[in-house]
Amino acid sequence: MYIMRLSKSFIKTLRDAPKDETARSAGYLIRAGYIYKEMAGVYDYLPLGLKVIENIKAIIRDEINKIGGQEVLMSALQNPELWQKTDRWDDQKVDIWFKTELSAGGELGLAPTHEEPITNLVKTYVKSYKDLPLAVYQFQTKFRNELRAKSGIMRTREFIMKDLYSFHTSEEDLDRYYHEVEGAYARIYDRLGLGDDTYETFASGGVFSKYSHEYQTFIPVGEDTVYYNADRSKVLNEEVLQDDVLADLGVKREELESTRAAEVGNIFKLKFKYSEPLGLKISSKNNEMQNVYMGCYGIGVSRVMGVIAEKFCDDKGLVWPASIAPFKCYLIAIGDEGTKLAEQIYAAHENDIIFDDRAARPGEKFADADLMGIPYRVVISDKTLSENAIEVTNRKTGESKLVPASELEKLLTD
Repeated sequence: MYIMRLSKSFIKTLRDAPKDETARSAGYLIRAGYIYKEMAGVYDYLPLGLKVIENIKAIIRDEINKIGGQEVLMSALQNPELWQKTDRWDDQKVDIWFKTELSAGGELGLAPTHEEPITNLVKTYVKSYKDLPLAVYQFQTKFRNELRAKSGIMRTREFIMKDLYSFHTSEEDLDRYYHEVEGAYARIYDRLGLGDDTYETFASGGVFSKYSHEYQTFIPVGEDTVYYNADRSKVLNEEVLQDDVLADLGVKREELESTRAAEVGNIFKLKFKYSEPLGLKISSKNNEMQNVYMGCYGIGVSRVMGVIAEKFCDDKGLVWPASIAPFKCYLIAIGDEGTKLAEQIYAAHENDIIFDDRAARPGEKFADADLMGIPYRVVISDKTLSENAIEVTNRKTGESKLVPASELEKLLTD
């Protein structure tokens, strides 16, 4: 249960963001009481911010469960032996490790991702082709020693990720599930409010394959440059803008325009990259031992929150999509009768309402409502009640209207 009376909350809105915070979205998130900056690239999530994170996770969880994902929670501490087997422990090979010394001797790592441990875990339980396909995912904190953490929570050294891993008997079955994930991701970004400007983007497959796919949200402050054709049916990361790639995709360089974008997800066909060195094998229908095909599929949950905050803010503050907003309404009471009715409404719908019951001027409350970006501001005053109405303002459009109190009930229960 999330209860939010501002008079009882330890969160206070701030006039200014930290001087070293250059990202507009992070500035608003800090000032509005969603996050607290510990240091460069490291943030705490306060009650409002945690509610947004949980709402994003709920949408992702719903869609991944629909395609057969089973949720787990794995350790962030990592055994070097697994990563040595895949040649990813050496700092010269992977330069983003955080590592720590054990007091009894030896070294552990803080996971930047989980391909190695999930492969090793599955090896204990999967022995036969009859055990596959399998898809396992988690929401977990990752650690990456970024040389330059920037853009607020859009690029951090500690962040929340949804990482999904799938295991298959054949490349055909891997392809089948890969397409299922593509569909799930499209639905996720639609539900998060990013669907109109987020595109599956051709990117380098690295050591895995010729291509992988990223999900890029077109946004001016994005760190990537992407190229797209007129109907945006083909979007390419700048890293793969080469003649052979253009030929593969059937597009010409002169047909493409460029823009800045922020990566909000990625998917890879790993094939045997991790199953082979870590010994994940199964007995086939022919009773022969074979390597397991794998895929991995990531969404940076906290990064997505930052992208949404950046994309949907204005000169007054944040503008959350209703699907992930921490509350539906920001409730303000003015006058004795207005306060009496506001208390009754809040008591009936406290999980959906921020109630600004502070002894502050109405103008200060209005400014904080805009800064926090709650979808609807509701003002119940003695003046509007004399007309048997309350005032509802849509944060996205700025439209205000007087409506009967019964319409607020409908808004809160929809």
